Amino acid sequence: MSCAVCGMTDLILNDGRTMPQFGMGTWQIPDSQAAAIVRAGLDIGFRLVDTAAIYDNERGVGDGYKGSEAFLTTKLWNDRQGDAEAAMDESLALLGVEFVDLYLMHWPVPKQDQYVEAWKAMIALRDAGKAKSIGVSNFLPEHIDTIVAATGVTPAVNQIELHPNFQQREQRAYHEAHGIVTQSWSPLGQGKTLLQDEVIVRIAGKHGRSAAQVILAWHLAKGFSVIPKASDAEHLADNFAAQDLTLDDEDMVAIKALDDPAGRLGPEPNAM
Repeated sequence: MSCAVCGMTDLILNDGRTMPQFGMGTWQIPDSQAAAIVRAGLDIGFRLVDTAAIYDNERGVGDGYKGSEAFLTTKLWNDRQGDAEAAMDESLALLGVEFVDLYLMHWPVPKQDQYVEAWKAMIALRDAGKAKSIGVSNFLPEHIDTIVAATGVTPAVNQIELHPNFQQREQRAYHEAHGIVTQSWSPLGQGKTLLQDEVIVRIAGKHGRSAAQVILAWHLAKGFSVIPKASDAEHLADNFAAQDLTLDDEDMVAIKALDDPAGRLGPEPNAM
C-alpha cells in the first residue's frame, strides 16, 4: 500500500492496521529544537514520527506534530513499567494528543521482572483507545514468547538495533514467523564509521548517491521499517530521497557481507 502523493510504502501490522515504512527518529534532538525539526520533516513528506519518554522531547515533538495526521510513536520507559497508564497519560499530555498510533515498551529489563504486567497494561491502554497499536523495542524472542504466553497478544512491532554491521538475521526470522514488523533503530550505525565504510562509499559512488541513502535503501529493500534521525532539513531531505534509490543484487550481496555478529553498538537487552 503506498501514499499516492509521496510514494511512501505502508506496512501491514498484525492487528490489521498499517504503518508507514519510513519515518523520522528524534533521539538526541533537544526539546527546544524538536518542533522545528519535526515540522521540517513533515513538510518534506515524512509520515511517521518516533519519540520516547526518555528522549525528553515529547513536548517539542508534539508542538511540531500539531495538526498533522502522521503516524506517531512514543515509548514506555523502564522505570514506569509498573505504572504504564500514568506514564502514557503523561506522554499524551506532553505530545498534546488524545492517542498515539503506536506505543512501545522500550526495553524488557528482565531483571525488574515487570515487563509481563507492563504488557498487560499496554493491552488495556490499546483497548481504551489511547494507543491504536502496541509493540515492543529491544525484545529478544524469549521475551516476546513470555508476553505472548501470558496474554495471547503478539506485539505489532519490535524496534531493534539494526544496520549493515549488525543485521540480526535470527531475530528478523523470528519476527517474520510471528507476523511482527521489524523496525530499525540506529539504522546508519553510530558516528560516521558505517557511512565511511569502503563498500558503502563504493556503492554510493556507483549510484551517484550519499552513503546514508545507500544504507537506508538497503533497509527499505529488506522490508524493514526504518527511522533515521536527522537534526536539520538538509539531512532530512537526503534521508527522504533514499526511497528513490534501487540497489541491485550485487549491492545487496556486498552489504550482506558487512554483517558482524559482534557488531552491536547499543546495550544487550538482557543486560539492561
